[in-house]
Amino acid sequence: MVSNPVHGLPFLPGSSFRDSTKTAFHRSQTLGYRNGYAVVRRPTVGVGGARLPVNQLSQTKLDELANRAPALTYGQPKQAPPAEFIPAHVAFDKKVLKFDAYFQEDVPMSTEEHYRIRQVNIYYYLEDDSMSVMEPVVENSGIPQGKLIKRQRLAKNDQGDHYHWKDLNRGINITIYGKTFHLVDCDRFTQVFLESQGIELNPPERMALDPYTELRKQPLRKYVTPSDFDQLKQFLTFDKQVLRFYAIWDDTDSMFGECRNYIIHYYLMDDTVEIREVHERNDGRDPFPLLMNRQRMPKVLVENAKNFPQCVLEISDQEVLEWYTAKDFIVGKPLTILGRTFFIYDCDPFTRQYYKEKFGISDLPRIDVSKKEPPPVKQELPPYNGYGQIEDSAQNCFVLIPKAPKKDVMKMLMDDSKVLRYLAALDSPIPEDKDRRFVFSYFLASEMISIFEPPVRNSGIIGGKYLGRTKVIKPSSSMENPIYYGPTDFFIGAVIEVFGHRFVILDTDDYVLKYMESNAAQYSPEALLSIQNRVRKHEAPAPELENKQTTDPGEQELEALIDTIQKQLKPHPCKDNIREAFQIYDQEASGFVDKEMFFKVCDSLNLPVDDSLIKELIRMCSHGEGKINYYNFVRAFSNGRG
Repeated sequence: MVSNPVHGLPFLPGSSFRDSTKTAFHRSQTLGYRNGYAVVRRPTVGVGGARLPVNQLSQTKLDELANRAPALTYGQPKQAPPAEFIPAHVAFDKKVLKFDAYFQEDVPMSTEEHYRIRQVNIYYYLEDDSMSVMEPVVENSGIPQGKLIKRQRLAKNDQGDHYHWKDLNRGINITIYGKTFHLVDCDRFTQVFLESQGIELNPPERMALDPYTELRKQPLRKYVTPSDFDQLKQFLTFDKQVLRFYAIWDDTDSMFGECRNYIIHYYLMDDTVEIREVHERNDGRDPFPLLMNRQRMPKVLVENAKNFPQCVLEISDQEVLEWYTAKDFIVGKPLTILGRTFFIYDCDPFTRQYYKEKFGISDLPRIDVSKKEPPPVKQELPPYNGYGQIEDSAQNCFVLIPKAPKKDVMKMLMDDSKVLRYLAALDSPIPEDKDRRFVFSYFLASEMISIFEPPVRNSGIIGGKYLGRTKVIKPSSSMENPIYYGPTDFFIGAVIEVFGHRFVILDTDDYVLKYMESNAAQYSPEALLSIQNRVRKHEAPAPELENKQTTDPGEQELEALIDTIQKQLKPHPCKDNIREAFQIYDQEASGFVDKEMFFKVCDSLNLPVDDSLIKELIRMCSHGEGKINYYNFVRAFSNGRG
């Protein structure tokens, strides 16, 4: 079976033959990628892989098609519209031809120059064929320069013709108003424009130079300085060059003297010296910038000039044998100027470089002149005068405006309203003081102690506040390091010395027992043993009332009245809070409160103060100063005597 269809048969149904060997009927790929870009390619095979016929014309047919005029096939072409007219002033707007030129000017009355070359720029404006001549301005030339000929059309001859751009070229002369200008060169735009118009340009020439201007550019004649001590040479050579040294003046040997810093300036242009003060903040000195004004400093004076009286302060050259120079200022050496000895300890980098180049001294190290601060003086407090607290009085020695000593706020918050009360007796050889009893109140928040003496009738001693709140120092401590009495120093049998008075602790209240029980680790074994003995005595059976021997008939009446009230009145529901309510208003822990405050507490607790027995009890507990002893009053509302 042939692969190609049979030629000559019409392409009609039934007249074509199918190639049964073809199995692939897909279209060939027409899109590919090359270097990351999509490229369309012309297919060479058709569906099924059959090769596509390529339309290739012979050379004869190609020549025939090339000689065939398109007018015979498509007809006569239409005429193109004429180009838009552009006027010359629009087409050549801002287009300028620039030529570099010069002209020669005679100088008749001058011995230094006979003629002068003046360089100019000639501009030709294409839009209106006008020209202008400009001369660059030279500073300090003394010649009117700038615009020599303003923009206008310039005449070329006497017939009335004007200069045209076709008349301009390099290397030619043009005459304008009687002056002949020689064109030497043009810019890039002018060259391109003229060549585009078919004008052949001459080669560029060098610009002529003015001989007098070139003579001025030559270096001046150098003269040899006749002497090395020429002041003008020194001024011109070392102008604005200053050596800077850092020095100190130690005057601590004199009374109220101190060590002060200075800056010494040495001016190389005239060998003068200036000394400037270095002020510090809050140094207490007037802000004068200079210690010594700029002047020459004498080093060695004439013998007669030392003692001879002078009518002026200035020193002339006849009185000085030698002046200070730069070689006298060396880092690390002292220098005496006008009676003051300065020690130079450092200089700036320019000074180091100058000494290295001038004198060959390359090693100028900085010297540390800072003095070590002396050890701080221990502050000694004056002896305590006995007024106020030691910490409060010591604040006057620390600061000018004393402040209150800092308190332990956390301790004050934790131990607020916590008071330890003790019963004490006065240890005194005086017989009248043996029966006196005192109530010690120790305030845990402030570590202060107050002493109250309960008044006793017919004792001859006025009771009340014995000592206000204050801190008490132990007799074994010093005033510099005071040690105050603490809660661990108070126990039954302990001896407390308060400002020369000795007290013996006899008993404590119930709150002290609870406090010692919760803080047993802080107390000594002796203190704990004393409390144990006290508890055993209270737990032992009390003797009969008739066996008690009372010497005071008033005490017997009070005890009998309390027993009667306990038998007749019912127990109060708030009997445990009665004592605490009175203690709140008893800040001194004296056992006494005001009558007004007493009745307010009784009303708040609903106590039967209108009862006849209670009135009698209040009368017996009353004190002459308008106060009531609430200790005995509270006993009437408890189950037993306490």
